[in-house]
This record gives sequence, C-alpha cells and structure tokens, in this order.
Amino acid sequence: MSLPLIGILRGISPDDAIAVGEALLAAGISRIEVPLNSPEPLESIRRLATALDDRALIGAGTVLTPAQVRDVFAAGGRLVVSPNCRPAVITESRRLGMESWPGVATPSEAFDAIDAGATGLKLFPAVQVGIEGMKAMRAVLPGGTRLYAVGGIGASNFAAWRAGGIDGAGLGSALYTPGLTASEVGERARSLAAAWCAADDNAS
Repeated sequence: MSLPLIGILRGISPDDAIAVGEALLAAGISRIEVPLNSPEPLESIRRLATALDDRALIGAGTVLTPAQVRDVFAAGGRLVVSPNCRPAVITESRRLGMESWPGVATPSEAFDAIDAGATGLKLFPAVQVGIEGMKAMRAVLPGGTRLYAVGGIGASNFAAWRAGGIDGAGLGSALYTPGLTASEVGERARSLAAAWCAADDNAS
C-alpha cells in the first residue's frame, strides 16, 4: 500500500540512504526526497534510485533552479520538491517527465504553479498558513488539485488537517533526523503511516 506521504530525508548521508529508504518503503511510504542541502545529495539519490528502482519514486527537495532539476534527473531522481514556486523549475521538471511539487503559501503562487504544470502543490510552511487558510485556498483551487501539507505536520494533527481537506503530507523531522538508525526511522514511519490511515478513515 502506497500512502500519500513524502518522506523527507534532510541531512542523510549516502551510506545510510538505502537502509533508510527500504525502511520507509516497508512502512508504505514510497515517495522519498533527499533535500539538496544534505551531504552529497545526488549520490544518495543515485543509490536510492538504483536500489529501490520501480518500487519507489525518488527525488530531491529544496530544488531551486532548472540546472538542479537536470542534476537530479541525471542522478536517477524523478521527483522534484521545492520550498517555493518557480515556474521555470516546474516547466523543466515536467519537460523531463518528473513529478513537480512546488511550495506555495498563497493563492497567487498556487495558480502560478498550476499554470506551469505542477503535479501537485506543497503547502509550505503549513503550520504558518494554518488549516483555515488551507481551507480558504482549497475552496478556489481547481477540482482534482492535489495539496500536500509540509511543515509542522505529524501524527498529532493529521486528523485535523485531513478533515480540513488536505490530500497528503510531507514528513520531515517527525520522520527522520540525522543519526537515527534505519530501524528507528522504520518505527517512526510505521507509527506515522498508521496515524495517517486512522485520520483518513475518520475523514471519509
């Protein structure tokens, strides 16, 4: 079962990437991003993409330029996540057949991202926008727009965000921080996956 969750492995090293990636996949999290401000991020992406192959969608976070998009693609990544909305980044990602999840915090950014062809929208920082802000934005977005909350999202508030209409979430420090073992990350991933599924059941 693949859940609408993106695992964010900020700070991971290439030597830890495969074991942690396998732990996420076993918990049902099959979208994994390695932020580009991690140590040797492209090498981690390359190793994950090779090891997990078609079992997971691997890519990068904190992607800010079209050149970085091309670097991620060359490393085998097929997922581009950004903290901001840059149409040129979205366009280049889509040109290469990659998923593009730009960060948005306002309706203007959201519509710019949609117009550029974004796969889905990353509401960031979600804790700043808030659930009421998200609901107001959701009300004007085209039907079928996928909206994932990132930043301050975890098991304690999944239910409220899901009830408010969010489609998925990006999981950062609640899931992974440098120094955790693959086993510890797997335990966190299973707990978060169970909490999301419970929130999803209550929202439906």
